[in-house]
Amino acid sequence: MRKRTYTCGLDAAIHVMGGKWKGLILFSLGEGPLRFGALRRAIPGISERVLILQLRELEHSGLVHREVYREVPPKVEYSLTDFGQSLNAAIEPLGGWGEQHMERIEAIP
Repeated sequence: MRKRTYTCGLDAAIHVMGGKWKGLILFSLGEGPLRFGALRRAIPGISERVLILQLRELEHSGLVHREVYREVPPKVEYSLTDFGQSLNAAIEPLGGWGEQHMERIEAIP
């Protein structure tokens, strides 16, 4: 597998959290660990399949930790790693900017 190189830090950050859903997953997990069902309910419009794929990618990137508890029925919780928390802190101002300008953005045809 070939090592990926980036043109700048923004390129690297967007690579690990790019797409429509990953930022919302990270934001939702920012409040604390969640089970799969709770995480799905926290993100309206995401399908089960897409959530599974996005969680796997975030786990592979080291942003999300998956904890499996040996119970019947099995319990699985997702949480942010320290690496994921640092990314969440970095994108928090972007979310604030979006909140501040949401009406204007929604009005764009």
